[in-house]
Formats: sequence, structure tokens, C-alpha cells
Amino acid sequence: MDDCVFCKIIRGEIPSVKVYEDDDMVIVKDIAPQAPVHLLLLPKEHYANIIEMSDAQAATLARCLKKLSAMTEQLGLKDGFRLVSNKGKHACQSVEHLHVHILGGAQLADRMA
Repeated sequence: MDDCVFCKIIRGEIPSVKVYEDDDMVIVKDIAPQAPVHLLLLPKEHYANIIEMSDAQAATLARCLKKLSAMTEQLGLKDGFRLVSNKGKHACQSVEHLHVHILGGAQLADRMA
């Protein structure tokens, strides 16, 4: 999608700090971190959220999450992490491109604020 900020990051049109990239996804550092490690997993294919993804997109997302599980130590997440994917305005989804927040690097609060 031409005007999507995450699509522009994926295409390299907007600068970001990429920590991983492959054919399915890009993982970048969040520009407003909420934890010592706050990354965004961005599937390269544009779709708005988990409700709108197809079965093929769900399989790709599963591959991305499996790859993430193999990279936890190198990403500074060996002691644990939280995954968050917001859907819709009531969940404060600010970009209509499915993305997964990866939070860790320290003891996180036991509940979401």
C-alpha cells in the first residue's frame, strides 16, 4: 500500500533500525520504546490486522513467529518477552498494517496498563 508508514519502512523509504529481515518480515526497533527491548515485527505483505488476514497470511505470520522464537537470545529476550498485536481503534491500533510489538529486556509489569 503506497501511503502505509510500515510499507514505506519495509521498502526502505522511511529510515528505521532493522534488526532482522527475510522474505516474510522485517523486525525494527520501535521509535517510542515502552520497554528496554521494544521491537516491531512487520509482515512484508500489507493487511490491516489479524481479523483480515487470509489462511496463507496466517501461515506466513506463524513462520515469522517461529523465526522470532529462534532469535530470542540475539535480540536480548532470553529471559522472556511479551507479544502484542492491537486490532482497531479501541485497542489503540495506530497503523492499519498488522504488526506485532515485541517487548522485553527487563521484568515487565504483570498487567497491561
